[in-house]
Amino acid sequence: QVQVVESGGGLVQAGGSLRLSCFASGATFKMYNLGWFRQAPGKEREFVAAISGNSRITYYADALRGRFTISRDNARNTMYLQMSNLKPEDTAVYYCAIGLRGPPPKVEHDYEYWGLGTQVTVSS
Repeated sequence: QVQVVESGGGLVQAGGSLRLSCFASGATFKMYNLGWFRQAPGKEREFVAAISGNSRITYYADALRGRFTISRDNARNTMYLQMSNLKPEDTAVYYCAIGLRGPPPKVEHDYEYWGLGTQVTVSS
């Protein structure tokens, strides 16, 4: 069983930055595709970004490209999401997910393991 733990959420003012982290257990971390999703109050969970095991492939939600950057450190079994120029509409619970097959997925059902999420709140 793979354990997935997100951290780094918090309260930030609009225009500010945050870096989220996702730690996942497992000796084969470097083989995992990793993704970030978010769910705002009253809305469905949506794709944010994804990255392949060797970091050569990254995907972003079109609306977030340029403000969010996904990265990973396989030596630390950790993935990151650097968020800048945050807006109130970025307020959500952010989830880390692990996929075991194919290219980095953009849809929830292609991920096998999920963390419990970390809350990001952006004040205006």
